Amino acid sequence: MDFLAGHTLLIDKPLGWTSFDVVKRVRGILTRRYGVKRFKVGHAGTLDPLATGVMLVCTGRATKEIDTLQAGVKEYVATMALGATTPSFDLETEIDATYPTGHITRTLVEETLKRFTGSIEQIPPAFSAVKVDGKRAYKMARKGQTPDLKPKTLQIDELQLLDFKPEEITVRVLCSKGTYIRALARDIGLALGSGAHLTALRRTRVGKALIDDCMTVDNAIQWLRDVEIEFPDDQNQTKK
Repeated sequence: MDFLAGHTLLIDKPLGWTSFDVVKRVRGILTRRYGVKRFKVGHAGTLDPLATGVMLVCTGRATKEIDTLQAGVKEYVATMALGATTPSFDLETEIDATYPTGHITRTLVEETLKRFTGSIEQIPPAFSAVKVDGKRAYKMARKGQTPDLKPKTLQIDELQLLDFKPEEITVRVLCSKGTYIRALARDIGLALGSGAHLTALRRTRVGKALIDDCMTVDNAIQWLRDVEIEFPDDQNQTKK
């Protein structure tokens, strides 16, 4: 395997890991195996620590394909708690307000979801990596500041209700690059008049890469340690 020429690993990012944690592990193994101080590794599409699922990790010259890979359609399965909101729109922060849910019905949810398909305008979360005047929004938010975030035009191709409870819904989302599912939870909660926040998120597809095609982090690490690799000074030389 020639990781310098480029290879894309499909990894199922575990809960609690940052995207950088996964990249760091891959880079660490490859730098040791190639006996170099630096090795080019990147990823196509960040996942929050509280999210799991498909992550594309590119090595060597494959990192040039990151922009193309990131542009691929994304699919998520998201669970949203109704009746409460948090500043981060997920479980990163504590509940800051509660609302009644007695009026919530499956029919109301299904009709509301239709309003969020097609081309939509979405304001990114304050707790996000979006830059405002050169500063990361989440750094401003954690200091109690309110970043001036502008709405972005996004495409939601499909929004399907998978499971319904008056206090919780699970949806499948097929969407374009740049969609914040946390912000979608916020907006659905507003439309339902109940408030909402994201409690679980799993990315099941990035472009043509499906969750069933992914290795666990442990399996990926073991494979990287065991696979035969090629070296630039002698393409016929391999090493385990």
